[in-house]
Amino acid sequence: MYATIRAVEYYLPEDILPNSVIAARFPEWTEKKIESKIGIVERHISGAEEFTSDMAVSAARKLFASGVCTPEEIDFVLLCTQTPDYMLPTTACIVQAKLGLANTVGALDINLGCSGYIYSLGFAKGLIETGQAKNVLLITADTYTKLINDGDKSIVTLFGDAASATLLSATERETPSLSHFVYGTDGNGASNLIVPNSGTRGKYDPDAPLVEDNMGNKRTQNNLYMNGGEIFTFTLTTVPATLERMLTKAEVTLNDIDLVVFHQANLYMLKHLQMKMDIPDEKFCVAMKHCGNTVSSTIPIVLSELIAEGRLQKGQRLLLVGFGVGYSWGAALVEWA
Repeated sequence: MYATIRAVEYYLPEDILPNSVIAARFPEWTEKKIESKIGIVERHISGAEEFTSDMAVSAARKLFASGVCTPEEIDFVLLCTQTPDYMLPTTACIVQAKLGLANTVGALDINLGCSGYIYSLGFAKGLIETGQAKNVLLITADTYTKLINDGDKSIVTLFGDAASATLLSATERETPSLSHFVYGTDGNGASNLIVPNSGTRGKYDPDAPLVEDNMGNKRTQNNLYMNGGEIFTFTLTTVPATLERMLTKAEVTLNDIDLVVFHQANLYMLKHLQMKMDIPDEKFCVAMKHCGNTVSSTIPIVLSELIAEGRLQKGQRLLLVGFGVGYSWGAALVEWA
């Protein structure tokens, strides 16, 4: 019995922030410039009273409504988020209650961002293939926009809120569907993508002053900060090496891969990665135009779109690669089942 991905659904909040609004706020960023460079025309924003558990539940209910399984069949919930409802209790426990899942269900939060879907797939595989669970509900959900200062033009164009729900089940197969994983971590890059005043070390400060950097970005220490240059350098160095490491481990070449799905950071970065690794257009997947960078939800959103477009066929090999905050990165080789 091997773990297989049986279904992927996603949820986007109703409120939308289009490029026109950002362009009006920052005249130097025209609508056309944002779309051509970042690859995004709009991003969805969680409501004032809409939080991670709410979006997680919406994504899960969408998955149940598809008929692929019932809530009663779930025996473990993995929730990947960096914006939990509370520091404690665990948001996955809140989701379990809201969905009305059985009290025999396991529930666990995974605190990871852009690499989180890869790590979560690895955890789900472990739960299923060691016989601890038969059906794992893997949810990703983040409300990064609640952490962004409206005056920070360096990142307000990038991030949107979203949630996804993936069903992984024990399936009788001759070979694994989730066949190979590689992971990586470099905590020396922690300060390059961070909310300084958060957790128990940083602590939220209601009186934190608003400061403006030399690029005209305004934020407080309570807001999300990203050193774009350092993140870009890290990505262009780490991702190609990760892809090569995966190909070596799996004993395959890029020619053996049908589709490559990277974390959807922004179009500028993705195009640089595609060019550097010489990935053909027909194998390269982009789906962020109408949702933006949704952190841990970007890869499952791409998968859901590929399913809807009929581009995913049984037996195809997918290479999934996540990278970002932490620094943290990972890749998974998947044979679509």
